[in-house]
Amino acid sequence: MCGIAGITKINTNNGNLEAKIEKMQTALNHRGPDDAGIYISTDKQAALAHTRLSIIDLTAAGHQPMSTPDHRYHITFNGEIYNFQQLRKQLISQGETFHSQTDTEVILKLYQKIGFDCVQHLRGMFAFAIWDDLEKTCFLARDPLGIKPLYYCQLGTTLVFASELRAVLASGLPQVNISLPGLYGYLTTGSVPEPHTLIADIHCLGAGNWLYWQGGNTTKKQYWQLNFTPQAISLGEAQEIVHTALLDSINHHFISDVPVGIFLSGGIDSTSVLTLATQTQTSQISTYSITFAESPYNEGELAQKIAHHFGADHTEYQVTASFAKNILPKFLRAIDQPSIDGFNTFCVSQLAREQGMKVVLSGLGGDEIFGGYQSFQKIPQMVAWGKKLHALPFTSLGVALAGWGNSPKIKRLGDFLSHTPTFASAYRSFRGIFSHTESCRIIEHLLGTKFNDQEQLDNLDNYFTPEDQVSFLEITGYMRNQLLRDSDVMSMNWGLELRVPLVDQALIAAVAPIPSHIRLQAGKKLLVDGVGQIPDWVVNLPKKGFHFPFESWMDDDFGDYFQNLNIPDNINLKPWYRRWSLAILRYWLEEIKK
Repeated sequence: MCGIAGITKINTNNGNLEAKIEKMQTALNHRGPDDAGIYISTDKQAALAHTRLSIIDLTAAGHQPMSTPDHRYHITFNGEIYNFQQLRKQLISQGETFHSQTDTEVILKLYQKIGFDCVQHLRGMFAFAIWDDLEKTCFLARDPLGIKPLYYCQLGTTLVFASELRAVLASGLPQVNISLPGLYGYLTTGSVPEPHTLIADIHCLGAGNWLYWQGGNTTKKQYWQLNFTPQAISLGEAQEIVHTALLDSINHHFISDVPVGIFLSGGIDSTSVLTLATQTQTSQISTYSITFAESPYNEGELAQKIAHHFGADHTEYQVTASFAKNILPKFLRAIDQPSIDGFNTFCVSQLAREQGMKVVLSGLGGDEIFGGYQSFQKIPQMVAWGKKLHALPFTSLGVALAGWGNSPKIKRLGDFLSHTPTFASAYRSFRGIFSHTESCRIIEHLLGTKFNDQEQLDNLDNYFTPEDQVSFLEITGYMRNQLLRDSDVMSMNWGLELRVPLVDQALIAAVAPIPSHIRLQAGKKLLVDGVGQIPDWVVNLPKKGFHFPFESWMDDDFGDYFQNLNIPDNINLKPWYRRWSLAILRYWLEEIKK
């Protein structure tokens, strides 16, 4: 896992290229503490930077940017390709020779051989750029599920890109103008939805997309998309498919030249990862968790019990209010873009790194793929109810609700009922932070600019079953824009690689054809049955999610960070997540101006 950055251009009037790429590299030092490198083409049309966290082939042979022997192709790569050994063998059988044991060289040789189609053969999490010094082109690609981020900015004929927003800004090339759609998306959902960022000229390359730069022009293409078209699969067949796919994924995610640990929260998803690990690995597994003094939030005893049950070497750390207050400034500095999440990953990543780990597995993705959220029941109910209400004469009910009272949920429900009910609009209401009207008022208050464009989410009503629509929205919304992004930024802040075996392209390709009434059974039953050997005392616990005692800390211990938020009157800030989102945004806006 690493940090990548680059600049390509067809003129030389953008100032000192070396100085700019060095600043971008410096902004990514935390992502790669083991090594760093810069490539600049002789004609000064391209500069690539890399910071390395050594996981595969720890020798100097893995240094990046990496070049082909003829010095035509140059790559800077962030991620892990889990099937690189199979691809390497195939390429060797076709006459290729290799000078390292890295997955980086496999991508480079594959692109040299088949060009854009290389992405169709890569299994893993990745963001990379390849410069062709003969044709003067640059190819950027991001993994199918968006596990690794990649940001870019096109300014005339110049392309700037990096693993983090801050590194693109460090080039000094983009203007720091706030993106109104990005800010609106953050206020309504708690994270900035791709392809937007909070900077107007900087975009996030969409998951499963590649971008090609040539002569100052760019071409972009989506090469992969989720597909939940059901097939005739029985319950027994589904269980076997899931079991086989899970074992295959966990085996691939343990490919590493350094030890691999597991984040253990006490829920079904992380327990599933540990269970699968004990079924496939011969060495003792190390697990890590954080606990709290506040008993309603503390799952420490359960995590310890699970670790003991599977013979894991377990380490935990109790996060107190005083510790949280002391580490909060470090967390704020680690933020690349605001989010209402990430603090938990930040804390447990520090623990794992201090214990000497460089790679950990997370159970992220189980809820979205196997139906673990209340949204799978609530959103279809909302749509059915909304359609019945819209058939009645008083169709202005949504407008009335949006303007009535001060309840956050009622205002978001009013947004939903103000338009023809769809699963996308119901999802926005269910997952929302501020309503449409509140978000527009906050934007005008903060920036002095009116904004009233409600971005339309894709309508999937004619494509998937109701439950599959919810799964699609959770995967492409909450999981991609918030959970995966926060996991990347907060783990990489400590130089830690976080892998997500339940968010695996091959796994999802295997389970997606399973009919939704089987795949999305309540309690993630198909996941539980597919894993096997999960203790009943874990499976039968009521789902409560993983939460921090933020509300009590914000009122008492965190002090000025969450006070005097300077927002328009009559916006309800009682829910802690609203205050958190505004405080994080305020801090970020102040920092971005410096």
